[in-house]
Amino acid sequence: MHLELRHLRTIRAIHQAGGLARAADLLNMTQSALSHQVKGLEEQVGMELFVRRSKPLKLSAAGMKLLRLADKVLPEVAATEEEFRALHEGKSGRLHIAMECHACFDWLLPVLEDFRHSWPEVDVDIRARLSFEALPALSREAVDLVISSDPDDLPDVSFVPLFDYSPVFIAAKTHPLAGRDYIVAQDLADQNLITYPMDRARLDVFKELLRPAKVEPATVRQVELTAVILMLVASGRGVAVLPDWVVRESNASDLVVKPLTQSGITRRMYAAVRADDASKPFMAHFIRLARSQPVKLQRG
Repeated sequence: MHLELRHLRTIRAIHQAGGLARAADLLNMTQSALSHQVKGLEEQVGMELFVRRSKPLKLSAAGMKLLRLADKVLPEVAATEEEFRALHEGKSGRLHIAMECHACFDWLLPVLEDFRHSWPEVDVDIRARLSFEALPALSREAVDLVISSDPDDLPDVSFVPLFDYSPVFIAAKTHPLAGRDYIVAQDLADQNLITYPMDRARLDVFKELLRPAKVEPATVRQVELTAVILMLVASGRGVAVLPDWVVRESNASDLVVKPLTQSGITRRMYAAVRADDASKPFMAHFIRLARSQPVKLQRG
């Protein structure tokens, strides 16, 4: 037996209409064509699907089995068709995000809060456990967008600039380095440096300052939360290097902020997306939001 969706739609329409004439109108076909389709289906099944002597027309036991199948299958097919229509129109989709920037949680969550109001049908998630292998995850479609400050030459991946930021040194106001105009690598040689729990290759303080100067801090303490880092620094338990927007948002009166090197260091944050996804309406809107929120934080 070879069943098609049109057969299930026919069974359901005749049951709902109670006769061939009205069912043909529902299906937008002639009564003759509908009768021919029913006859062919009954030949496949090998038994009658309707009790023809009844008015309105009723389904036989075999017909009821097909009706139950139609009631199960057709709504799922309709829902899937609607999902594909929404995808085609750019109304729905998936936005799973991975980050190579631990501090980005501080501005990403407000962005996502604004985004979900405009795109309620987009499935949004933050895949934190993929932080250290984010770009390979993007290439194999495990995630859809990566927040990164390290653009790479990857096939079919676009790095869209978001904003520039400056990693800055923070310490307690009573710290011996608090009076310096700026901080150089050698200043951190005898310090307890508090960082996020990330690979050193991903941390600005090592990548931009310490490794080029071949300087190692006295100790390194890894802390998960930005608020805890600020609290430890303010209490004199160590020093830290954080993005400028983090420090401006904290408004901590017992901290000092100093540039790294005399001329300062500037970094750029990117949104890495697969080239085919970059033009999707919801992706473009997310990137616009992701550009604006950090600028608000940088301006205090």
